[in-house]
Amino acid sequence: MRGPHSPGSWTGGDPPVELTAFVGRSAELAELTAELGRARLVTVTGVGGVGKSRLAVRAAARWASGAAAGGPGWGRVELSPVRDPQFVEYAVVEALGLTDHTARMPRETLLEHLAGRPALLVLDGFEHLVAACAELTAELLRALPELCVLAVGRRPLGLAGERLFPLAPLGEDEAVELFADRARTHGVPVADGTEVREVCRRLEGIPLALELAAGRLRALSPAQLLHRLDDRFRLLTGGDRDALPRHQTLRTAIGWSHELCTPAERLLWARLSVFAQTFDLEAAEYVCSGDGLAAEDVLDVLSELLAQSVVSREETPAGPRYRMLDTVRAYGADWLEATGDAGRLRRRHRDWYLGLATWCELEWFSPRQREVAARVDAELPNLRTALEFCLTEPEEAHLGQHLAGSLWFCWVGCGRLAEGRRWLERSVELDSEYEQARLKALWVLGYVAILQGDTVPAFQALQACREQAERSADPTAVAYAEHRTGCLALVSDDMARAETLLRSALDRYQEIGELNSNVLMGQVELAMTRAFQGDLPDAVRLCEDVRRVCEDHGERWARSYALYVLAYAAWQGGDPVRARELLTECLDNAHTFRDLLGTVLSIELLALVTMTQGDAVEAAVLQGAAGRMWPSVGLPLFGSAYYNAPHELCEATARKALGDERYEEWVRRGARLDRETAVARALSNDVRPLPALPTPRGPVARTRSGQREPAASPTRKGGETAG
Repeated sequence: MRGPHSPGSWTGGDPPVELTAFVGRSAELAELTAELGRARLVTVTGVGGVGKSRLAVRAAARWASGAAAGGPGWGRVELSPVRDPQFVEYAVVEALGLTDHTARMPRETLLEHLAGRPALLVLDGFEHLVAACAELTAELLRALPELCVLAVGRRPLGLAGERLFPLAPLGEDEAVELFADRARTHGVPVADGTEVREVCRRLEGIPLALELAAGRLRALSPAQLLHRLDDRFRLLTGGDRDALPRHQTLRTAIGWSHELCTPAERLLWARLSVFAQTFDLEAAEYVCSGDGLAAEDVLDVLSELLAQSVVSREETPAGPRYRMLDTVRAYGADWLEATGDAGRLRRRHRDWYLGLATWCELEWFSPRQREVAARVDAELPNLRTALEFCLTEPEEAHLGQHLAGSLWFCWVGCGRLAEGRRWLERSVELDSEYEQARLKALWVLGYVAILQGDTVPAFQALQACREQAERSADPTAVAYAEHRTGCLALVSDDMARAETLLRSALDRYQEIGELNSNVLMGQVELAMTRAFQGDLPDAVRLCEDVRRVCEDHGERWARSYALYVLAYAAWQGGDPVRARELLTECLDNAHTFRDLLGTVLSIELLALVTMTQGDAVEAAVLQGAAGRMWPSVGLPLFGSAYYNAPHELCEATARKALGDERYEEWVRRGARLDRETAVARALSNDVRPLPALPTPRGPVARTRSGQREPAASPTRKGGETAG
């Protein structure tokens, strides 16, 4: 789940909700908020279930809201699902909504995007990644003097200047208030009395323990609950009511709740622990059923765990999902290991998400494309867990290669090139007896590297794929390797070779009956080579065909790039109004899919169309906004003469209309716009009706240096998107 936290479009996940309502903690909230104003690194520590995350999120929001309008933003990074320390930086980049398609490391992206802006970063659940988080935090604080970090975990980071904020359990009155509030959510009103207060004392005011206990009030009275709980504590402490250490109280309360579950509930509790972060009902029914739990019974048993607060439910863009808090999940995982069934459950988990990825890859070429994007976004933690399992277990390498390759649409179409490349590189390094899976991972790796502008590794991966595919007589892999090699020629400005390779690849696709988004993108790429070589009618013909096929299949991603080419042709044909209509749809789709490349290219061409319609100021603003985005894509306009032509023409015309000083001032203003604001502005279609400027004739434009350049290109990489 993501939600905006400031005008600066910072984003972060919603906290894992330990309590439905924020009860009490007013003094701690005020104190922690004040502490954030005094120190750049504050770490909230405390036992599991004490409410650290909820308090930290409230304090961060209050801290940011206390600033002036347009002031600091904040973002929360949930680190509990991250297992590999190398992926900490990726988790931070993703949680903050920062899209970067280049080959640089995520840390560089963080340093660039956070530079010069006051901000608060909440690192939640870092205790299993202390070394990696401490090292990253130290560098960020050292390089970014306006950044503050609020860390949340069961232990300190151990950095110089760190202010610790130990969070104690609730006081007795607040604990009673919380217990009563949670009882009401279960339909059981309780009054403040001796038994209720003793329950709260026995549970030491730990919010999660109180939550679990309140979930039992549907079957037990407060007196019965107290009696059973007291028996449990006496058993563990040998009769000394005060001998149980506080850090064991929660685990004991969880264990008591576990004992009161039915065998089916305990079984499902243990099996659900294989999921990372959240899961949906279908996944639970497949992964957790069998050997004592029928698939048709999973919903009823899950409903009981929900009623007992062992599991919580939340709404997401991908539909309802379920979550177990880390402490509860860890208890279930211990039981699963004890049963000896953990390996089988992890394989079932892997199988489900391998199947999900395969389904999503197929449905990407369908009207469900946006649903697929939302589904993959929600399932990323589980997909990462499945990938990690495949790439670290013997005999599983081929499945890891297949999974990493099948997720090409996620890496390319949904803005995750850097992470995808890491998984793909790890997968192709492994030996596998199943060559087909490795070949797919290789061409996808080449594709990703091309989009990152990393041409040498791209060529090496595609060459290896082509050679192995020819040796094993795999026509599908040969077609994809040839296709992506054509893309490489395209971005290298070798139009003749690009056209030859792309035409050959499209012929191969037709021979084997391959039709999907990749194939259609190949046709858009071919259209680009024709446009670059001055044959706009042929480019239009090719893209109109792509548009018809996309509309027949409900495909929007490849279609948006076909529209881009058509928009360029409309502009060249003297119809800027039509060009704007096409570009608006293209930009809207690109932004929806987190396609930064499509977004920035659309804005670049919209700037030129806007200039053609006579608004030099708005054209300069849009160029400034695009200029701010390019560093996250790679070399501005890819260093290509073809791609530079529209930009150069727009800039030269706007400079002439405004003068150098005014032009550069409006560009600077545009560069101050964040991506959300820039896209909203570009989509507003609010262009002042000034006299139109004439559209240059012919396919050749001049740069400021007077060098003759090829005709402007509608898209990079044949419409390939970096997400």
